[in-house]
Amino acid sequence: MPGVAQTTVFVGLSGGVDSSVAALRLKNQGYHVVGVFIKVWHPDWLVCNWEEERLDAMRVAAYLGIPFMTCDAVAAYRDEVATYFIESYRAGLTPNPDVLCNEKVKFGAFLQFALENGADFVATGHYAQKGEGEVGERELWRGIDPQKDQSYFLWSLKPEQLEKILFPVGDTIKSDLRTEAAAAGLPTAAKKDSQGVCFLGHIDIPEFLSHYIDLTPGPVLDTTGKVVGEHQGAFVYTLGQRHGFTLHHTSADSKPQYVIAKDVATNTITVGDEAPVVSSTDTITLTNLVWRDTTPPAVGDTVEAQFRYRQTPFPLTITAVRDNEIDLTPTTTIEQGASGQSCVLYEGGRCIGGGMMR
Repeated sequence: MPGVAQTTVFVGLSGGVDSSVAALRLKNQGYHVVGVFIKVWHPDWLVCNWEEERLDAMRVAAYLGIPFMTCDAVAAYRDEVATYFIESYRAGLTPNPDVLCNEKVKFGAFLQFALENGADFVATGHYAQKGEGEVGERELWRGIDPQKDQSYFLWSLKPEQLEKILFPVGDTIKSDLRTEAAAAGLPTAAKKDSQGVCFLGHIDIPEFLSHYIDLTPGPVLDTTGKVVGEHQGAFVYTLGQRHGFTLHHTSADSKPQYVIAKDVATNTITVGDEAPVVSSTDTITLTNLVWRDTTPPAVGDTVEAQFRYRQTPFPLTITAVRDNEIDLTPTTTIEQGASGQSCVLYEGGRCIGGGMMR
């Protein structure tokens, strides 16, 4: 590998503070840094501020005195992420578009763009860390800040992708990073964090999907099959959801109602007093597996898992291993995940891989 001064790193500048500090640190460490704004697809009807974000990214690049480029990832986002998002809901699944966005866009199309234009590595402002295992495998570790750790969204990265990625801010608490940005005079130091679906921002999912899927209002059922309310369209609901549907009869002392089942064929959802759970007598099946270790876990091994961002990890025991599929059993009662969600597996702070819940 060339020395730092001869190493070129393309930094994905989103227009936010995290990626700005990532570029600042790499430049201060002596790398040849190039700032890159990743342009993605947005539907014509959706209000989007990508031009403002790109302008902020350009301001950061100009302030740091680094070259600036734009990576056209419109087709990759539209075909690999947006289509997956829409079709997953159409199939009755609950997708994680941010996971696929990282795999196919930020570390897919952008990584390819960077390598084709002379980069040795790409870097982003993700709160995650990279390490090297005993036999040379590239390891993915949680970020230091437990409130900002983003390893959950990176579980599907292949070893060959990790080989070319740097995470300059994963060893830092967010508040300290903002202090560093302010001290350096970065123009994004006080900018608020972005929220919502990767690149699209905070969108109303039913409203978004209504442009692509026929959302027909339908009945809300109780556990006896009685109609107790109305919903916006069964496609848009996920297990454990407490809002977004209307109940015919409620009072101040009514218990919260959780979605415990949905049927897109009959356009119904079923609600109950308690969120759906799985216990030590149940099985969770994962498909589309990604392992970063040469030797993945085997039957009888215990791993930690989470199927939601910022969820407290829980232990699972592997009970069966098949071709690109595993069964796991929780050692305690946990909230049930939804088909299509990512279940990310850990050993302590190390993300060993994961799969999609079936």
